[in-house]
Amino acid sequence: MFDDSDFNFSIFTLPLADNINSSIYSEFSILNTRNNVKRTHLFNGRYENIYIEKSSIPTIIPILDFAKTCAQEILNTSDSLDSGYWFNDMPPGSVTIPHTHDDDDELLSGAYYIKVPKNSGDLILTKDGLNKTITPLEGQLILFKPDCLHEVTKNNCDSNRLSVGINFGTKRT
Repeated sequence: MFDDSDFNFSIFTLPLADNINSSIYSEFSILNTRNNVKRTHLFNGRYENIYIEKSSIPTIIPILDFAKTCAQEILNTSDSLDSGYWFNDMPPGSVTIPHTHDDDDELLSGAYYIKVPKNSGDLILTKDGLNKTITPLEGQLILFKPDCLHEVTKNNCDSNRLSVGINFGTKRT
């Protein structure tokens, strides 16, 4: 784990991520072509959030479990956490505009990186007017506070980048 307390983010690496990532990317590529997939946040002709249920893409489960364990570590809790996730498929030329995830009861937000071609965009975190640029790697999970302003720079390569956005909140009974 890498922790940057100045910017309040942590980076974790999923062991043996290559096989899982390859399977997820293949499954996602097929499922994303279907009309019944929920998509939201249309910006510049691209839906930033693509929702595919765990039952349709079960290879995502180890990643979500890993992310939950990491979130519990950061939040210093053994309590159950609720989570929501979505895929972010960034074709060449795409960006993700600056935004936060502090709309509801989120305690922690982040991204897990499935496919990250060279020059496919950096994650920029902003705090108190200062920017921290992170070039993510496949298999990395980056977690940060939900009120952290963040964006992704332009995908300057010729293939898509795929990540999973995740929010964690308290489990409701």
